[in-house]
Amino acid sequence: MTPTRLGDTAGAIAAVLGVAFGTGLLLIICGVLRRPVSEGSGAGWGRRLARRLPAEWNQRRLTAAVVAGVMAGALTRWPVAAVLTTAALLTLPGLLGRDRAAVARTERLEALALWTEMLRDTLSAAAGLEQAVLTTTDIAPTALRRELSALALSVRSGRPLPAALRTFADDADDPLADVVVAALVMAAERQASQLAALLGELADSVREQVAMRQRIDAGRASIRTGVRVTVAVTLGMAVGLTVFNRPYLDPFNTLTGQLVLAVVGALFAASFTWLSAIGRVHEPVRLIGHHPAEATNDTGRTR
Repeated sequence: MTPTRLGDTAGAIAAVLGVAFGTGLLLIICGVLRRPVSEGSGAGWGRRLARRLPAEWNQRRLTAAVVAGVMAGALTRWPVAAVLTTAALLTLPGLLGRDRAAVARTERLEALALWTEMLRDTLSAAAGLEQAVLTTTDIAPTALRRELSALALSVRSGRPLPAALRTFADDADDPLADVVVAALVMAAERQASQLAALLGELADSVREQVAMRQRIDAGRASIRTGVRVTVAVTLGMAVGLTVFNRPYLDPFNTLTGQLVLAVVGALFAASFTWLSAIGRVHEPVRLIGHHPAEATNDTGRTR
């Protein structure tokens, strides 16, 4: 068998393996996302794996990434190219694009500060705490409107204000919201004085957190720009060589070349993961949290 024919055979085998890998990965993902899980079987490995996936990895995005990976593997006849393409389409948009989670977090903090100030002003007008809560939830900021509407509905249905506030803290799922709720719960249960002044200080603290996060986001913007340039140059060079000078990439057709390509891709993945880790803001520990054991006991008592 001539070397040319041997190379064609190896390329065909690589293409078949790439397609098989992509198909198998697609079937696994669809099985994880669509597998019905009944009550009491939530500890299954499929559901645990699905919960560990990022929220933005919906089925459409996963399918598109796998299909693109299969196409890349078939065109290049490199199984590693299929893996790297799939991983890149899943991770790079979140790393290079706008940090929507950080933006949403900042908007919720601003809404929390505004609602706290509204409570302070309403209490200063000699209104009771429950009345102040109901009044301010009707004109709630957009970022917290759903949670505050649920709080108002719970209070109007006759639920005690402290319990409704704790549920609101669970819905908001924010450490700073826990601090505000803790002050309101103490005031509701123990008739704390100077609550309006305390709420004003808490609102100022939340706004300081917002300003700090905005400064952090501004500093991270330059890092994201540098990463975008690096990725664009690397991908542009790879595509250009593949289209205009494919013989230059012939060494990657061998097993050794695929191993080298896998090592290079792993180094890129490690560097991007590190950049993402150093730019992540670690949230403080929540003061008020939802405890599953308590929820189970409450459910049992209700029944």
